Amino acid sequence: MLKGTIVKGIGGFYYVDTEGGIYECRARGKFRKEKITPLVGDYVEISVIDESKKTGSLDEILPRKNMMIRPKVANVDQVIIVFAAVIPDINADLLDRFLVLAEMQSINAVICINKIDLDKDEKYKKYIEIYERAGYRIIAVSALESINTEELKKIFEGKITAFAGPSGVGKSSIANILNPDINAQTGDVSRKIERGKHTTRHAELMQIFENSYIVDSPGFTSLSIEDILSEELENYFPEFKPYLGGCYFTGCSHIKEPDCRVKEHVGDEIPQERYDRYLTFYDELKNVYRERKK
Repeated sequence: MLKGTIVKGIGGFYYVDTEGGIYECRARGKFRKEKITPLVGDYVEISVIDESKKTGSLDEILPRKNMMIRPKVANVDQVIIVFAAVIPDINADLLDRFLVLAEMQSINAVICINKIDLDKDEKYKKYIEIYERAGYRIIAVSALESINTEELKKIFEGKITAFAGPSGVGKSSIANILNPDINAQTGDVSRKIERGKHTTRHAELMQIFENSYIVDSPGFTSLSIEDILSEELENYFPEFKPYLGGCYFTGCSHIKEPDCRVKEHVGDEIPQERYDRYLTFYDELKNVYRERKK
């Protein structure tokens, strides 16, 4: 048996990256009977059917450490959320939605600010201060000028990384710095999967270094947080966590209640901008709940 990682799944076929190359596999019938769906990112064991054609049978799915919802990928180690310092400017509301969704799925989040060479006023440094205080790792780079790109590469090593962020921020440029052959690699896999030409596109892992992958997916663009209960939102702001449970009122919403431990630390350990976003999201979720009750 060979061990490997599912890098793509489409039309009932699973493409498994192993030491011997990529094998096109069908899953054994037992998975269907047990209602188990293999996922991109799954560590698996396969049997080789035809070495010359690189075909095999997917026999075992090894235990998953997690499963991401959007995109649906197993064993994700981290999500790197990319925004541009300028052109387009950082949209903090959008960034915080990404972060809330990452927290909800218990995925470690790293923030990457690209295009710092274009930010002559260094406005991006304000965001470094805010998000470092909130407990996030943040790295400022320029893919164009190769500023801090070697440090960025180290963050990806030995991990499965979901790559997220709005269009126009330079995700493709960063991916090409990580591995200049990544576009050719994607093309090779696409040519192998000719039957997938007209089928729905799914998440795909692209290898950037040995045992290091990024998730290329059309799916991590849905930034709706409406499935979160308003009373659970506090759990997805990590800077709140040291103070949760210390408020005078049980079930404190950290908005209007007196003797609130969270509010006591707003402006210090809790950045004001992040607290304001919490209020916005909380109100949004309350409105969703009211609409659903009608």
